[in-house]
Amino acid sequence: MNSNVTRRDFVKTGAGLVIAFHLPPGVAAGSSPAAAGPGFAPNAWLRVGTDGIVTLTVDKSEMGQGSQTGLAMILAEELEADWSTVRLGPMPENPAGWSRTMRTGGSNAIRSSWEPLRAAGAAAREMLVTAAAEAWNVDRATCRAERGTVVHGPSGRRLSYGKLAAKTAKLPVPQHAPLKDPQEFRLLGTRVARLDTPGKVDGSAVFGIDVTVPGMLIASIERSPVLGGRVRRFNAARARAMPGVRHVLELAPSSWIGTNGAWAAGCAAGVAVVADTYWQAVQGRRVLEVEWDEGEAATLDSAGVRAQLAALGDQAGVVAHAHGDAAAAVAGAAKRIEAAYEVPFLHHATMEPMNCTAYVRADSADVWAPTQNQGDAQRVAADVAGMPKEKVRIHTTFSGGGFGRRLEPDFVSEAVRVSKAVGAPVKVIWSREDDMRNGFYRPASYNRLAAGLDASGRPVAWTHRIAGTPLRLKFGPLEKGLDDSLVDGADSLPYAIPNVFVDQVVLELPAVPRGPWRSVGVSHNGFVTECFLDEIAAGGGRDPFELRRELLRDKPRHLRTLELAAEKAGWSTPLPAGRGRGIALAEWGPTVCAEVAEVSVDADGSVRVPRVACAVDCGPAVNVGQIEAQMQGGIVFGLSAALYGEITLERGRVVQGNFDTYPMVLMPEAPVVEVYIVPSNDAQGGTGEPAVPPIAPAVCNAIFAATGKRIRKLPIGKVV
Repeated sequence: MNSNVTRRDFVKTGAGLVIAFHLPPGVAAGSSPAAAGPGFAPNAWLRVGTDGIVTLTVDKSEMGQGSQTGLAMILAEELEADWSTVRLGPMPENPAGWSRTMRTGGSNAIRSSWEPLRAAGAAAREMLVTAAAEAWNVDRATCRAERGTVVHGPSGRRLSYGKLAAKTAKLPVPQHAPLKDPQEFRLLGTRVARLDTPGKVDGSAVFGIDVTVPGMLIASIERSPVLGGRVRRFNAARARAMPGVRHVLELAPSSWIGTNGAWAAGCAAGVAVVADTYWQAVQGRRVLEVEWDEGEAATLDSAGVRAQLAALGDQAGVVAHAHGDAAAAVAGAAKRIEAAYEVPFLHHATMEPMNCTAYVRADSADVWAPTQNQGDAQRVAADVAGMPKEKVRIHTTFSGGGFGRRLEPDFVSEAVRVSKAVGAPVKVIWSREDDMRNGFYRPASYNRLAAGLDASGRPVAWTHRIAGTPLRLKFGPLEKGLDDSLVDGADSLPYAIPNVFVDQVVLELPAVPRGPWRSVGVSHNGFVTECFLDEIAAGGGRDPFELRRELLRDKPRHLRTLELAAEKAGWSTPLPAGRGRGIALAEWGPTVCAEVAEVSVDADGSVRVPRVACAVDCGPAVNVGQIEAQMQGGIVFGLSAALYGEITLERGRVVQGNFDTYPMVLMPEAPVVEVYIVPSNDAQGGTGEPAVPPIAPAVCNAIFAATGKRIRKLPIGKVV
């Protein structure tokens, strides 16, 4: 291979585009078999070829989290496949024809697929065993599947899956194939190299920004700098005169709200410059001379938003959770503790900015997108193109990060609109500044808390009022006025406190787009509740770990996770002078994660986090390496937000535009992260989100232990 060939050139000439996937006729998970090509495909999830290659079809996006490898492991385990023969096929291109909703978010890839993939693999395994027994004319009970072959026990004869494939294709699909006993697992619970790594190393992996199709043009869009602004006028002629520019078109602001729980998307007003290359499109965009109608949001700023939230914190809200009489118990307690906590808007900051390629024709359309949400990408594309959704094919590429941002189909809508207008395939590429200033931000909130302690320092009452900017309103009116994304994690404390009251007040800001951010409501409520519990421990003269331990007496999963983190962190052992430890715990349905952070604060107030010990109970482990990587990545992601993350507004504009003003934790700053997996047979959980919520409170609690200073507002910045 020519060493001078670039990654992009290699992708263009070697990798091509995602190829088409078609469900076998009449086949969905658990239906009758239908052979398609060599080998057999008992269901939509897998195909065993006559060459012995096992091709698996998974319907969850790969955004760097490694879930596609985990899903393949689940299938391969029950199939009893030889892992060296396992390959990943393309994702289904017609979400409307797939057997379930195609969406990847909420750490649901593994947990939502655990049962169906096991069933699919087991059905194929049983069919292969039956085929071998018939070929040998022996009692089926004397045969077993083993590493890609079927073995006849008494004689030791073997037949490979490849040699059995054609015969197996003629057999009926069992409806209730027996699953393996977990004690028989060979693959699950081990450390397996990810299937997507080789392509990312040699450059053959296709991310959204890598896509090329014949005749493709590139578009760059000048969007309103003010949230919710509109185009008043622009200089189209000057932009068209620039080299390579083919089209200049105005994009009116648009909104799209799906049905039956589908996602909602809005596109900002803007002007698209379409050219032969990205640089030419950007150059044309720079001479547009757009004059904007800034609208009502032009007076919006962060100080005003904060003041409104603080004022709402004094007002009674919609009850999210109540048991006992918390107000009376606080008033009559031996000691009372009060505090207010604040969290800012946050951006997702995926390493690959938003992009999408679309080709709209008269009767069909193709969309190539790094999306988390194929179903709604297809629906919004069909709506914009004016055709049935079955006529829109979604080609899912690798994504350079998601974190909830790619659930939104706004970037898909833009590409489809531009392609339809110019009659050619078009790739829309966002710059870093486009991405940061036109995101869907995590809601901001202001929190008032009070607790009552008894004479032993144990909390007997807890009240928490959350004043926040709701996320769910874009789906329609809030049920009973409650936004679960604002109260998640606050309305379900695991601690045994006899009197608890949580309510919510909302501040609607129509101009500020909001969306789910990695771990959603628990990301901010974990910080608030775990820091306030630390205040309670200090106020009552209790050790923060021991108090949590006492209050988790009825939560064995939480308790064992907390204890493992404390043990591995050496909670009771001394630290060097100037260093403190903090502990925090959070749950993300149903995974439980506990973290202990070690922190020091420099003379100038800079915070350093040299070590984090993390314990996680995610139920049955799939890929040990994947779990470790997700915990490590989640901790660094959450630490970036805790130390630096903040989206601020001035005159209706997002101030931050790139990593100079929205910094990330860099490699020299990153802590050593030790991950300990709790052996567990409890409910299967996910690992993408659970590591994020505990890190901010663990660090802030450690800052208090080291300096005596409480952090009640994020980002931490410098401790002064």
